[in-house]
Amino acid sequence: MSRYDEQNFQDRLSSASKARQSLLAKFKKDLDDPARIERQREREAIVAARVERQAQKEAARREHERELARQAEAAAAVAAEAARIEAKKAAREAAELAALEAQIKAEEAEREAQLNAEQKAARDARYAARKAAKKERRRGY
Repeated sequence: MSRYDEQNFQDRLSSASKARQSLLAKFKKDLDDPARIERQREREAIVAARVERQAQKEAARREHERELARQAEAAAAVAAEAARIEAKKAAREAAELAALEAQIKAEEAEREAQLNAEQKAARDARYAARKAAKKERRRGY
């Protein structure tokens, strides 16, 4: 329900304006309050300290990342050196193994040749014995 006052429109406008002015004056008075100014300074100091801590944390994080990158680079260098040494060792072992295999093959070939020579000598001796026996039978000695 609407309230009916015997005020006219101009009176209502002026009372609203006075209410706005009083509210504005109240807030303006609060703007100059030393306690409020002190609280504002404290909040600004807290914000500045927070920003400083964040900057320090970010700098520490970047330094930590740089240190991790240096460590990773050092580890990669060590791993590369170890891989190079391992490859060199593997190549040396492969060369030694190839030389050993070649030596074994040469020894086997030599044994095979010696065996063939012995077998041929035995075969030739049997052949010569058969020939001598046949010749003796023909001559009748």
